Amino acid sequence: MVHLKSQREIERMRESADVVGRALALVAEHIRPGVTTRELDRVAEEFIRDHGGEPAFKGYKVGRHVFPASLCISRNDVVVHGIPGSEVLEDGDLVSVDCGVKLNGYYGDSAYTFSVGEISAEKAELCRVTYDALHAGIAQAVHGRRVGDIGYAVQHHCESRGYGVVRDLVGHGVGRKLHEEPQVPNYGERGKGKKLKAGMTMCIEPMINAGTGEVIQESDGWTIRTADLAPSAHYEHMVLVQRGGPEVLSTFKYIEAVIDAPYKQATLSHG
Repeated sequence: MVHLKSQREIERMRESADVVGRALALVAEHIRPGVTTRELDRVAEEFIRDHGGEPAFKGYKVGRHVFPASLCISRNDVVVHGIPGSEVLEDGDLVSVDCGVKLNGYYGDSAYTFSVGEISAEKAELCRVTYDALHAGIAQAVHGRRVGDIGYAVQHHCESRGYGVVRDLVGHGVGRKLHEEPQVPNYGERGKGKKLKAGMTMCIEPMINAGTGEVIQESDGWTIRTADLAPSAHYEHMVLVQRGGPEVLSTFKYIEAVIDAPYKQATLSHG
């Protein structure tokens, strides 16, 4: 069942999303060659707790698997749900960082793909296309349209440029729970799927691969890799469906103040 949010609930979600955006910006400041993913996780968790929130992912359980960290940090061919640890970032890596926060009973959730030092032109283009696909999907989050319109926009933008769209993982509703209805795939048919209504809140999150859209899950129960080991990019925003046009509740402005511009990481080192 989809819960339409009141103005008070939306304000609470904005507050949670703001902490997420600031935490990701702090991570951006620390990303450089030689840093471990565990260190990035520590920095983010301290920030979240210092600002009155709880890490949404830490302790999240699916079946018998419990996620042990505050961030999902996914490097190169890892699509999503990478577990932070002793892994050391290297020059030329792509790193997707997904952060969730629970604050005052409501969740914030957002993700951004960063470069470590200088990345290849191929990885830069993957980031650009995925970033633009996110905004193409968001533009469809309008009262009266359907979930399939969002998925079609993302799918068409990426597949027409030769990229693989991950179908095994989807975006989702968000609010008092981290994952609510509706599911929001990154593929679909225009005019199909659940009808969008003003007050719906959802996470739109293209997960796009340089090669095939096929993925595999590792034995840890979390880590998702591309089946052909090609690199993957992932961006995520929280979006409020409205009449006339969507509102993005999360923000990349803090991140992009650190890296200066949406695609600065595609061409220049900030490590």
